[in-house]
Amino acid sequence: MSNNNKIYFASDTHFGTPNDKESALREQKFIAWLNLIKEDASELFLVGDIFDFWFDYKTVIPKGFTRLFGKLAEISDSGIKIHYFKGNHDMWLNGYFEKELGITVHSDNYIFKQNGKTFLVGHGDGKGPKDYKYKFLKKVFRNKFFIWLFNWTHPDIGMAFAQLSSKQSRYATGTPKLETFHGKENEWLVSYCKRKLETQDIDYFIFGHRHLALDINLDQKSKYINLGDWLNYFSYAEFDGNKLELKYYKP
Repeated sequence: MSNNNKIYFASDTHFGTPNDKESALREQKFIAWLNLIKEDASELFLVGDIFDFWFDYKTVIPKGFTRLFGKLAEISDSGIKIHYFKGNHDMWLNGYFEKELGITVHSDNYIFKQNGKTFLVGHGDGKGPKDYKYKFLKKVFRNKFFIWLFNWTHPDIGMAFAQLSSKQSRYATGTPKLETFHGKENEWLVSYCKRKLETQDIDYFIFGHRHLALDINLDQKSKYINLGDWLNYFSYAEFDGNKLELKYYKP
């Protein structure tokens, strides 16, 4: 690792909800965190649901988030590699982030090694047992025909439909609901990690989606980190070359 020797992970900022004003305040806080970590970061992982809705139209970019995009471009141009994972709210990325911002986009889990440690990173949606309804919807939403059809919808209509759907979600108020932790034996992502360990040697599993800041030992070697969110926790993970820690941004 170079002098910029840390790897950072964050997810579930859900910019765009519940309204422009409150989203902008969280965006400013997130940008302040980006300014902090760019001083010693070698890589940045944005692990899904950064936007409450995002769709890559062919020639149209949704309004908003100018300061965030400018900061990400600055970080990318400085040589810090940025990874972006498609979440369940922002799965419709189709080239803009790669071409304009130099960001690597992942559609599923990504495994890499750093300093003798093996990482598995993903948003976490649709993993683990059950949740068959969402798994079916995910296949529909990622279907090429559905994406083609939505792409031909006028952006004002498409965005209005997405915002209407978002208002039905748990993030649509200024005080988003806190998720409940029912013990690691009932956490479906824990079950998913343990099954993975039966066939793969992984030191760190890092997921978002769950909206809980979790640091769970799976065995004597492996650990599962859930990144929480930037609605309630303002949490993130930091790998300093030796260990991975769950942290909280407090300006």
